[in-house]
Amino acid sequence: MPEKVKDRNENGDADANLKYSAPALSKGLDILELLAEQSQGLKKAEIAQALNRSISEIYRMLAVLQSRGYVMLDTASERYSLTMRMFELSHRFPPTKRLTAVAGEIMEETAIRLNQSVHLAILNGSEILVIAQVDPPGNNITSVRLGARVPMVFTSSGACLSYQMTREKRAQMCSKNPNFTQEALDVFEDTVRQAAETGVCQSPSAIIQGVHNVSVPIIGFGGEVAASLTVPFVRRLIKSSDPDIDECKKVLIDAGNEISKKIGAGAAG
Repeated sequence: MPEKVKDRNENGDADANLKYSAPALSKGLDILELLAEQSQGLKKAEIAQALNRSISEIYRMLAVLQSRGYVMLDTASERYSLTMRMFELSHRFPPTKRLTAVAGEIMEETAIRLNQSVHLAILNGSEILVIAQVDPPGNNITSVRLGARVPMVFTSSGACLSYQMTREKRAQMCSKNPNFTQEALDVFEDTVRQAAETGVCQSPSAIIQGVHNVSVPIIGFGGEVAASLTVPFVRRLIKSSDPDIDECKKVLIDAGNEISKKIGAGAAG
């Protein structure tokens, strides 16, 4: 249960000394700021209690915020949470807390189901940045370190993160890497085409022999790519019932779609 927000004046303003007052705007911002601190979301009554507002006031504000795509309602739990709309409006380094909170449980389930490591990445200049990583419980895994930065041209994650760009833009970004070659770009562009045409891509690891990276894009509120979900797929030589790489693609697509839905993909429509 969130703590009640205190020290607000009769119009709901956090600062009672403001020269100008916009009560409706203040209420909307109060809701956004409150939900920004709640990784699991809050029910309508919990929001009203925390903000010292009536449920009818909060309902009207939530209806507007939901219609504008800033919040979304999980009908199963009746909890409201932020979409990635605020993330997409900002042109700064992306706030990753909400994204990783949403993706965490889905990534854990995916890692266990596939018996493969899974990581989540965003674009950081001409590199990918790994912001979440989960390993399966078994042995003999290949994983990418949390916080790792890798040139986008060498990754399937980079292909998923950049397939909405023009080829010229990708080439310009990739050229910033000192190890960039035209051959590397040609391989990368083939992976980009897979992502654009099928929603999933596969490419041999440029770093570890025998590993095939499988990635899917995570789509945000306005249809833009917000992140990529990747499995560095390893085929174990011992006899096992692990899913093959084709099954891995199917499972990863489902996981990517679920994360995209939870961060508000399609809400703009």
